[in-house]
Amino acid sequence: MADIRTKDIQIVVNGQVRRVPEGQTLAQLLVCLDIAGDRVAVELDRKIVRRQEWDATTVGAGAALEIVQFVGGG
Repeated sequence: MADIRTKDIQIVVNGQVRRVPEGQTLAQLLVCLDIAGDRVAVELDRKIVRRQEWDATTVGAGAALEIVQFVGGG
């Protein structure tokens, strides 16, 4: 029987080291981190990634992400 476990990689999210499954896109990673994507901006390796590119952008080992959540109010 084949081993179907997913390999984990190490990334940095908002300054904290995290282990996540290998091969995830930014959109999948946000779901994995339980972050709603409708009110965030994502920077990957010091470059802003447009929302339209999240499904096509894979997060690799050693990646550094900054995820900023927008909060409404006044």
